[in-house]
Amino acid sequence: MSLITGVELGEAFVEPGVNLAHINTIVGPPNSAAEYAWTTALATPTAGHEPFVAILRPGVPVKPMTLFVSKAAPASPEHGNLIWGPAQAGVAAGVADAVADGTIERNQCDELRIIVAVWVNPDADDAEAVYRNNRTATHDAIVNGHTGRPTVDEVLAARDRVSNPFYTPAGVAE
Repeated sequence: MSLITGVELGEAFVEPGVNLAHINTIVGPPNSAAEYAWTTALATPTAGHEPFVAILRPGVPVKPMTLFVSKAAPASPEHGNLIWGPAQAGVAAGVADAVADGTIERNQCDELRIIVAVWVNPDADDAEAVYRNNRTATHDAIVNGHTGRPTVDEVLAARDRVSNPFYTPAGVAE
């Protein structure tokens, strides 16, 4: 691919159903708004939304350093375990996948900062699906941000087919 020289914003959604993944990413170089947001978020947690560094294993944070931010406070101990366990592991693996496939160049791994905003449905019930979907969605969001997806043409083509897992306007075919 190419070097990341500015802030890149990405989004991806994987697998409808309770074990879905909805990911938003911010990737940026040193001295960028992404780096400022990364350090500010890490230093100023709020109840239920405590950002933390995503790890592949204890003591092995993924690179580029990635801040995991939950979009929703844990609704139960089980929900919290799905956020901090399989969703977090999926995010870390998805970032590593973006490095492995060249979307993020290896020589930038020590300088870039990534923020991944993650939503795990409180009704999620399959840890393996939560892991798999967050891994795929994180990778896809980083790729989408790097490649400028969706394009304006894709957005305009979808404007009359608005739909999400929680609502589809009357008369809209999925």
